[in-house]
Amino acid sequence: MPPVAEVPELEEEALLEEARQSTGLSDFGDDEFREGLRALIATYRDNPFTERGRKRNHRRLVGLLSTRLRMEAAWSQHPEILERPVRRPVVLTGLPRSGTSALFNLLGEDPAARPLRLWETQFPDPLPDFSPERRGEADPRRDAIEAHYARSREKNPEFTKIHYTSADTPEECVLVHAYAFHGVHLGIEPMMEPYRSWYPAQDLGGMYAYQKKILQLLDWQRPGERWLLKAPAHMWGIDALTTVFPDVAIVWSHRSPLRVVASISSMTHALMVGREDLDKTELGPVVMDFYATSLERGLAARDRLDPALFVDVAHDGFVADPMGAVRRIYDHFGLPLSDEARAAMKGRVASHPKGEHGSHDYGLEEYGLDVDTVKARFTPYVERFEVDWE
Repeated sequence: MPPVAEVPELEEEALLEEARQSTGLSDFGDDEFREGLRALIATYRDNPFTERGRKRNHRRLVGLLSTRLRMEAAWSQHPEILERPVRRPVVLTGLPRSGTSALFNLLGEDPAARPLRLWETQFPDPLPDFSPERRGEADPRRDAIEAHYARSREKNPEFTKIHYTSADTPEECVLVHAYAFHGVHLGIEPMMEPYRSWYPAQDLGGMYAYQKKILQLLDWQRPGERWLLKAPAHMWGIDALTTVFPDVAIVWSHRSPLRVVASISSMTHALMVGREDLDKTELGPVVMDFYATSLERGLAARDRLDPALFVDVAHDGFVADPMGAVRRIYDHFGLPLSDEARAAMKGRVASHPKGEHGSHDYGLEEYGLDVDTVKARFTPYVERFEVDWE
């Protein structure tokens, strides 16, 4: 293993130049992304990462910058991409670990839905020789991603119990928000300073405008009828989301905060493998505050908007009757539920039982939290939506 001194330093101009050299391109688009890049650099520098973690952070920033260059080139060469409509996207949000992934996967069985897939979040840019006439052809990058995640599932079965991933799994929007150098990134950045303080103070309008361009780029490559998107982080930007996508249909999931906070603390800890000397008891309160604040901000924005934009789904009700939850969503937004979609969804329910990848054990106490602390923060939410604590 090379000495620590060989780990590249994170310097803004050096990172930009490395991306330019790796792609042969120079146009990063609007300079608005630079402030977020600087916040990430400072966060990665100021926190104690292992040597492996520092290398990963370096690769990640260069990769994001390189992909941004390739996307900007595609938009420049094919300006018609930005004329593609993004109609009636269905967006799932709510507290993390509240059943959004299971519902996301189920709704993605509808042939009319166009989920954002994991491999696309890592390769939103088209292949160099891509043309509209080649739509539908296999992309070798998808197979490479699937091989990577197959190895990861084998090497880390415990994380698979927390969050199963494959190339074609519908995935969160946060992974494309990152190309604007904004959003919650991998979920660990907002738990560390200075990103932790920087992010909540930002206007998210530019990030959502950039996401729309990425969706148009992906639709240009692999068209679909109606985008299906998801991220708990959308609670931070409900105002911006509804401004950029005015006909959006928002599905809000609910679950006991006692379950949610323990689970997301465990998942965040698992994602922080690149950190040194990480104290789980210090992490839990930070995680709880971040997601509680996002919930409070999201509900405040929701109260200013047309209630018809939203439908609520209780985690326990969804588990008990998945298809009943689907019908309520489709009825509320006036979406057609075809026989083909209904059959595909029922097939998924039958073939993917709850806990199919194993059980994930966690507790509040190991993350420095207790029942009374969580209840004190989330009681207004629980009472408003009649969520069962247990």
